[in-house]
Amino acid sequence: MEVDKRTTTICTVVAIDHTALYYTVCSFCERALPETNTAPPSVTHCDHCNFTRNTSAVPHRGGGSTSHPSSKRLFRVLMSVATETKVFEVVMFDRAARVLFGCSAQDFADFAKLHPFSGETASKILEGEMLKVTLSKPKNGNAQHQRVVSVVPLKSGFRPVIDTLRELHGVRPDC
Repeated sequence: MEVDKRTTTICTVVAIDHTALYYTVCSFCERALPETNTAPPSVTHCDHCNFTRNTSAVPHRGGGSTSHPSSKRLFRVLMSVATETKVFEVVMFDRAARVLFGCSAQDFADFAKLHPFSGETASKILEGEMLKVTLSKPKNGNAQHQRVVSVVPLKSGFRPVIDTLRELHGVRPDC
């Protein structure tokens, strides 16, 4: 496949790495921020735009604070897919992943905090799902996997992951 050439194929989801479905980025420049495993969240500096991340509130120039968080989560889903000829790994970033998950990565992370094993359950929900995907070579020379740039579920009754999880946990959609 050439650098800018995209290919479209039909595939089946074999497995999803549910241990790292999303990553944290600066909400201003969208560059990846280092993950922190401390509680409460620590302040992290964005080296690219020189913004300081504090997950509570962002100081506003005129004083006070805004309700906009200084960081956000975006999907980065590593999955194995099978075509009729081979099995291989692809990476699906935020725009494409929202189609399958039915919500933002931040909403999914918030749901997962309240409902442990949501990532693992999401993986099981999507296993065996047939998809029409458009793949491209990674833009980053260090990347190993082809990117899913668009995805269309082929099942006529497809339901996004978050809808199925809400039903399993008895959570109304407005929650």
